[in-house]
Amino acid sequence: MQPRLSSDMLVGALIRRTESGGGHAMVLAKGDRTAGAIVIACSEKGRIHKLVERAPAMNGGWELIQCGPQDIDNQSEIQDYIDRRRGRDPDLWVIELDIAEAERFAAETIC
Repeated sequence: MQPRLSSDMLVGALIRRTESGGGHAMVLAKGDRTAGAIVIACSEKGRIHKLVERAPAMNGGWELIQCGPQDIDNQSEIQDYIDRRRGRDPDLWVIELDIAEAERFAAETIC
């Protein structure tokens, strides 16, 4: 089994990288420090436009897959999705990245 970085280390790196790139990052929900799943709320100018989740890839690495509601215009559906996921998985991290190309920032940092 290959060693891996803990979730809190990955989240910390993602926050620092986003802020050093001129963006803003916020922990919306703190999960398990060691192995909690990570969902990224990609936003620009305070409006979430996509949810992605870090998931194991077929090649043994990691990838970001889209998750949550497809109707991003309804911001309350996004919060409902996050609340349901946290209800089923209290170890889940939810991080909002407010920066241009948030998904790229996340992929380059935690995948």
